[in-house]
Amino acid sequence: MGWDSTFAARVASRDLTIGIIGLGYVGLPTALGFHDAGFRVRGADVSQRTISMLEKGQNPGDDPQHDDVIPQQQDGRWKITTDTSVAVPECDVVIVTVPTPVTSDQRPDLSMVEAAGAAIFDSILPEKRTIVVLESTVYPGVTREIWGRLLEERGLNEGSDVDLAYCPERFVPGDPEHGVRQVPRVIGATDSEVGGDLVELYRTLTSGDVQFVGQIEVAEAAKVVENVQRDLNIALVNELARIFPQLGLDVEDVLNAAATKWNFHRYSPGIGVGGHCIPVDPYYLIQKASEAGAPAELITAARAVNHSMPYNVAADIVKILAVSGIQPSDAKIMLLGWAYKPGVGDVRGTPAEPLAQSLKTAGMDVVTYDPYIENWGELGSLAQPIASPYDCKDVDMIILVTAHPDFLTLDWSKMKGIVRQPVIYDGRRVLDNLGLEADGWTLFRLGAPILEK
Repeated sequence: MGWDSTFAARVASRDLTIGIIGLGYVGLPTALGFHDAGFRVRGADVSQRTISMLEKGQNPGDDPQHDDVIPQQQDGRWKITTDTSVAVPECDVVIVTVPTPVTSDQRPDLSMVEAAGAAIFDSILPEKRTIVVLESTVYPGVTREIWGRLLEERGLNEGSDVDLAYCPERFVPGDPEHGVRQVPRVIGATDSEVGGDLVELYRTLTSGDVQFVGQIEVAEAAKVVENVQRDLNIALVNELARIFPQLGLDVEDVLNAAATKWNFHRYSPGIGVGGHCIPVDPYYLIQKASEAGAPAELITAARAVNHSMPYNVAADIVKILAVSGIQPSDAKIMLLGWAYKPGVGDVRGTPAEPLAQSLKTAGMDVVTYDPYIENWGELGSLAQPIASPYDCKDVDMIILVTAHPDFLTLDWSKMKGIVRQPVIYDGRRVLDNLGLEADGWTLFRLGAPILEK
């Protein structure tokens, strides 16, 4: 039936069919959330592997929260397919959650948004007023620029055949307190009545606040700005982590002192920024600003700072080896962690990759342990994955890359049995430095002077 004056009532009675196009990191929890809220869900994904695993009730992703909650095939409210043309005609609302990466030269890659839109609009029933919502991160104007053109090419009219809207995803994979069922949402839509009804729909999905913010472009821009701001804040502390060691100061001591002021916002430096949002989204705004002839110097500089951190850490490692009297070409390094964030096996944009590549380029032998990653694939070509941190031998340095909780409880006395000399580089500033030093380890920390040891 799509959108009409009865839409709000059908939201209340759960008499709607919600389509999710793209069942990855965002789409799967969104589909599960709407199913849990009581709606009929039709999911589509181009990956046969994803669909096959879901058909077996298995979790195709890395977030363990979804391991035991995949609906069974016989559930009439849950149908999945690789064929968008099968799913879309049944839907009142279609939500698109496909990836929006950047190319090798850091330009927005919107090919999947365009392909998803083309598949949807080829399958849509004219005059049904199906609502199509984009959740993928884009720069302001993409929904109208790409999908508006696709509608025109097919002779479909917005407001009678289709209604377009944008609602940026915000949830944090692996974080039960900021999942798809908890985070606040904003919605932009061409038609304010449609936007208001979508607010009611999304309120069934999340306990967080849901607001209609007006134009689609406002909602698109809001998502980009959220992650640009985080990139800027992280870049500041990462740059300070390069400055203060040269002045003989530990950046964490300085930040702790500054944080005693009530309006100071505390961030911590790290080996690098990973994932699919913070390292990617700024490039979307940079590109749009460039097209509009507007400056984006601060955003561009922040992105450069964060992008450089793995390479700066690799340079630190070379200095530490020199202090320890070890030639890089003779060194064996263990990376603790490969995922980009703690508690999950998500490797998208992980800073471990450029770090490992830099260490290998310097002649080092690199191994890595990450208990959250099951399928290493091609990532293992940069570092040799190991099944246990205790089974490796002749390690010259251990680098904490990811702050997995498992690493905080390692048997460090036992770990001393695998090293030629007990040296650790804490790239996340989470280890108990006093306890480790009392146990005989030499601990170097990101943002602390190297020559203090």
